[in-house]
Amino acid sequence: MPELSQETGRRGAALPFGLAEVTGPSMVPTLHHGDQLVVRYGARVRPGDVIVLRHPFQQDLLVVKRAAERREGGWWVLGDNAFAGGDSTDYGTVPEDLVLGRVWFRYRPRGAARRSPLALVRWALSAARPVLTDRSASRRLRAR
Repeated sequence: MPELSQETGRRGAALPFGLAEVTGPSMVPTLHHGDQLVVRYGARVRPGDVIVLRHPFQQDLLVVKRAAERREGGWWVLGDNAFAGGDSTDYGTVPEDLVLGRVWFRYRPRGAARRSPLALVRWALSAARPVLTDRSASRRLRAR
């Protein structure tokens, strides 16, 4: 389950944005281990959004998942990597008050192996991207 190794700027801060770093494989291919995220805390969540939330059983642990659908009592969240687990199929609906915000942007740091000019160009073109809403999240939920 991807946990966020750092969190800066939460609700009540001057700006509603913060940074976080992804660890773990459950959001692959959307997010990878080591990706840096820009999170808008307190943002409205819609189905398909990638969100940051507190783990329902370990509330000091922050996780990043995709909001699949709104249910009675909160959000049903899923990881984009169905084989990694650690989502609502394990712990059920996540209460609304544990959802902290929506991921807006991801930055993928340059790896040490990217030394050739072509590899640098490929990295530069793909390193920073907005994290888009995936409307197919609810279809994946019905398929499970």
